Amino acid sequence: MNPNPHPIRLHVISASVRPTSAARPLARWAAGQAHEHGGGRFEVTPVDLAEIALPFLDEPAYASTGIYAHPHTRAWSGLVDSADAFLFVLPMYNGGFTAPFKNAIDFLYREWHGKPAGLLSYSAGGSGGAPAGRMLRPVLEAVGMVAAEASAAVPGITGLVTADGFRAPQDLAGELAAVLDELAALARTPVSA
Repeated sequence: MNPNPHPIRLHVISASVRPTSAARPLARWAAGQAHEHGGGRFEVTPVDLAEIALPFLDEPAYASTGIYAHPHTRAWSGLVDSADAFLFVLPMYNGGFTAPFKNAIDFLYREWHGKPAGLLSYSAGGSGGAPAGRMLRPVLEAVGMVAAEASAAVPGITGLVTADGFRAPQDLAGELAAVLDELAALARTPVSA
C-alpha cells in the first residue's frame, strides 16, 4: 500500500532573475517533462525567482526561528512549504550559482528541511553548469534538504534556446528522467529527524 497516494508536489524553480535568462525556457521544458513523467506521479508547479522578486534578505530574525516580519517572506514560505520536492534549474555564473538563488534559500529554513532536490544546471560553455551544482550541494545539506545523486547538465545553452523555446539535446530527457525517478523515490521515503 502506498503511504502517500497523492501526486508528489514538485516545484520546478527557475533560479535566475536575469530578464533574458535561459532558465525560463529550460524550466518550462523540464516542467513539461516532469508533468508527463510517470503518468501523473507529479503535480508540477513552475516557480520563477524573477517573479517572486525577493529583496536581499531583510528579515530581522534568523530564518530558523520561523518568525517572518514581511509579507514577501510569508508568501515565499507558504510556496516552499507547499512542495514535497524541488527541481532547481540553475545557471552557472563564474563557476558558481547565483546570489539571488542563495538569497532565496537563506530566507527560509524549516520549509526546506527533509525535502528532496534535483539539479538541472546549464551554462554557455562545456561544463553544463555542473560546478554550480557541486557548489550548491553543501548549501542544500545545511538547510536539511536531500539532494538527489543523479543530476542533469546542459552545455552550450545559448545554441539551444530559440524564439520557440528550448531544444533539448538528444540525451537530456533520459538524464532528467533519472533525476525525476530519484526525486520520486526520495519524496516517498520518510525522513528521519
